[in-house]
Amino acid sequence: MSQVDPHHHHLNSSPFFASTIQQIEDTGKLVNINSSILEILKQPRRIITVSFPVKMDNGESLVFTGYRVQHNQCLGPFKGGLRFHPSVYMGEVAALATLMTMKNSLLNLPLGGAKGGVAVDPNLLTESEKEKLTRRFTREMAPFIGHDKDIPAPDVGTDSQTMAWMMDTYSLDYGFSQTGVVTGKPVEVGGSKGRDAATGLGVVFIMDKVLEATGRSINSASVAIQGFGKVGMHAALEAYKLGAKVIAVSDVSGAIFNGDGLNIPEVIAYNKVNKSLKSYPEAEAINNEELLSLDVDLLAPCALEGVINMDNVNDIKAKVIVEGANGPVTHDADLVLHERGVIIVPDILANGGGVVVSYFEWVQDIVWLFWAEDEVRTKLKAIMDQCFDKVWETSQKNNQSLRTSAMANALLRLEKAMTLRGQAS
Repeated sequence: MSQVDPHHHHLNSSPFFASTIQQIEDTGKLVNINSSILEILKQPRRIITVSFPVKMDNGESLVFTGYRVQHNQCLGPFKGGLRFHPSVYMGEVAALATLMTMKNSLLNLPLGGAKGGVAVDPNLLTESEKEKLTRRFTREMAPFIGHDKDIPAPDVGTDSQTMAWMMDTYSLDYGFSQTGVVTGKPVEVGGSKGRDAATGLGVVFIMDKVLEATGRSINSASVAIQGFGKVGMHAALEAYKLGAKVIAVSDVSGAIFNGDGLNIPEVIAYNKVNKSLKSYPEAEAINNEELLSLDVDLLAPCALEGVINMDNVNDIKAKVIVEGANGPVTHDADLVLHERGVIIVPDILANGGGVVVSYFEWVQDIVWLFWAEDEVRTKLKAIMDQCFDKVWETSQKNNQSLRTSAMANALLRLEKAMTLRGQAS
């Protein structure tokens, strides 16, 4: 019997949160998860909302709203990103926190799920305003975070500099450095080697595995990657190094296409100088929609949620989709593509590389012992490969999609842990 939760009604008005919960319910029923455990997992354990003033460079004070949703900590401390974006709202943060619980469970990490955000456009702030905002938000969150409580990391609109400011602000109250409070920090202040490339590298390890499982090889596969940010750029580079033919990549200015394959190191160099892919000489310009509908062996949407939806699902020609972004394929589109035999590797598996290396960083911070980049990459590959094999096996055995199989594995581990802790009735 679930009690009425005042936040829950509010959360359910968010389509993203509602569809996340629907997915958990559907999969939970399919694999017969204890109903009281499903009830617990349908609601975040804690929602923290803060409003705080920041004095802008012109002397005026503006009030910002920030959130931290701590979903479940049965497996270990809360863990999840922090985003600065104008459209941040409680429902989105709660959905992402719930998915972090599932991702950490699936990847067999000793961590729970959380997510945070501040509703702000970071591009409109000066560097000093961004620093003041970060420090003030950290102060507000300080009682709820810590290396053994909740460990934030960078997400959309935040980066390693944001994490360095957070760590510094949090450490001031302790009188000594608390490096384990956040991950995704610069290496000089307790960050891990290989963290920047981790999500993109994980996406490529998964590309390699799924192509191999379907009787193809990455060193001859044609690949299109939507997004050329933290995830997409590293995914393009790592795929290129493994011999894949990356024929299209895109950013906010549009997409570039070359049927013979792009020279990714050259594209990265061009992008660094021009701050955009626009007018790259060795390729033709196409738009983002055209990129999504290319006839490729593998498509990796690594930008925003909901880009493959009911409006464009019939244009999708890729045989395999690897979700580098969070939720790039909508629920309805997912069902249509699955019917058509398209293999979709879900976000909670495909983009797990970031949180795996965040976990490595947290471990290194706690023991004050740091690893070489090769060691990080080898350990990451071992976890991603093992996790893919398990999900693939479940999917083959039960004739279910990889998304359902990934969610089923995540729920079964949570159910076991919560039952052992006495949380099931």
